Formats: sequence, structure tokens, C-alpha cells
Amino acid sequence: MTVMLHPVHFVVGEDDFLAERATQNIIAQVSPAAEVTTLRAGDVTEGELLQATSPSLFAEERVVVIKDTDLAGKEPTELLLQAAVDPAPGMTLIIVHSGKGRNKSYVQKFRKVAEVHAADPLNQRDRQGWVMNEFRSHGIRPTPDVVGALLESVGSDLRELASAIAQLVADTKDASGTNSEITVADVRAYYTGVAEVSGFDIADQAVAGRTDRALASTRRALQLGISPVAIAAALAHKVGDIAKLYQTRGNPDQVARTIGMNPYVAKKTMQIARGWSGDAVSRAVIIVAELDAEVKGQGGDPDFAIEDAVRRIAQLAA
Repeated sequence: MTVMLHPVHFVVGEDDFLAERATQNIIAQVSPAAEVTTLRAGDVTEGELLQATSPSLFAEERVVVIKDTDLAGKEPTELLLQAAVDPAPGMTLIIVHSGKGRNKSYVQKFRKVAEVHAADPLNQRDRQGWVMNEFRSHGIRPTPDVVGALLESVGSDLRELASAIAQLVADTKDASGTNSEITVADVRAYYTGVAEVSGFDIADQAVAGRTDRALASTRRALQLGISPVAIAAALAHKVGDIAKLYQTRGNPDQVARTIGMNPYVAKKTMQIARGWSGDAVSRAVIIVAELDAEVKGQGGDPDFAIEDAVRRIAQLAA
């Protein structure tokens, strides 16, 4: 049974990657022969918008994507709304809007005349489900610890997570081109090559008290040109997790639900945090706060500041 595609789609939300994904998925459902035109509402003139959304002389199938609708003025937005209410034959209209901006009042009007696709930023719990589904779209059913390891390693950026998942799937195919189960070891092996970009590998070693390994990784990262700001951000994130959990006892799954953390990350962090005292946590928080200022131009040499902070944090944990 063929499902008729709605002629008007409203992609609304502040996550650019999810908005792009939704737009691509809609376009993929239209005929491959359809012509795709993409315009930015904040830049397009009323005449260009009117021409793009008017009926075609030959009634050929086409897709018109209007991005940044939240940046458009009142007149272009009114024209776009009219086109959405009465779309031209053969046209699939995709309107992309952040949900905010100066014409926020039009959001509900567009919702009423279009098929709505949400592109809202995900919270921690939703992000776990998204990663699980992303793996499944590649034919992989990951275990929760694999999802947790990936989130801990890569971070929260969906574009980076999607890229990492695609690469992991590609890297774990056997000679026949099929995938076996992806493990935490696979994630760590993949992340060895990219961990220092975000600094989480360095931060993991530092908060665990592995001073020599943390410093060696730091020096290697700096040699490769990794941004001190990125390493500082990872250290701050890890120290923040330690601060949340160093006094916490109980079931990691329940703790994770309470504070909105991945269960795998919560369990691992609780184990490390038990070795931290309140005084050490307070001092580490001060170190990362000072480091943030130093790497952003308010101190001396950022490379030296990073090494010094990593050493001091690791010594506090040792």
C-alpha cells in the first residue's frame, strides 16, 4: 500500500542536526527525479519566495526547502504561510524553524497546516535512546554499556555521535561484510584515535589518579594541536561528575535516573569518586575554574596551564 506524502512539512526545533535529518528523510520519500530547491528565509526576497512556491508551468515534481524561517520578516512569513495553506500542485514544501525568533507567533499557524517534525534538543535520557536507535538503523542492537561508553567518550553532540556510530559499524565488519556484536572494547579502540580531540581520555586518567598516563596523553594531545580549551572542558565535566557523586552510595541505576546520567557512566564514576574526599573535590573544582580562565586568554601559556592542572587533579585523586 502506497502512503501519500503530506505536501507541507514543518520541521521545528533548535537542534540543527535533527532538523537536517528530518529534512533529508522527507526529501528521500519524494521521487528521485524531483528538483530540490533550498532557500534561506532570512536572505530570500519576497519575489524569489513567491516564485519558488508558485505553481510550476509544467507541474513537475519538486521539493522546496525554506530554512531559517525564524529569521524572516513578517511579509515573507505571510507569503510562506499562504503557500503552506494552499501548496502548489506537485510541490513538497519543507519549512524549517527553530521555534523561536521574531516570528515565533507563526509557529502554531504552521503547525496547523503541516505535518510536524520535532527537532528539539535531547536530554540525557532521550540521547541514550537516540544512540540506541541510531545503532539499530545500522542493523546493530547495542548493549547499554556500549551506549554508555560511546556517550562518555564522544559527548552529547548528535552529529559527532552519528559519525562515531557509522565509523564503528564500518570498522567492525568482518570479511563477509557483516557485523558481529559491538563491544565496549570496540568503542574504546575506536576512541583511542579521537578521544584526545575532546579530552575525555585525559580527563578519565586524571580523575582516576593515573598521573603519568594523564600527562603523557596531555603532551601527545598538545603535540597534535588539540585545543587546550577542549581538554579543559573535558576536565571540568569529569570533575563535575566527581563532585556530584563522591558522597553518593546506592544502586547506580537508581542514582543515574535521579541525576539524569547514563547508568554505565554513573557506575564507573561512582567507583572512581569513592576515592575522593570533600577537600580534594573542592580543590579540583577551583583548579578547573582557574584553568577555564587561563586557556581562554586570561592567564599565561595555555599548554603549561593544561599540564599543570592535569598533574594537580591527578595528584588529588591518587
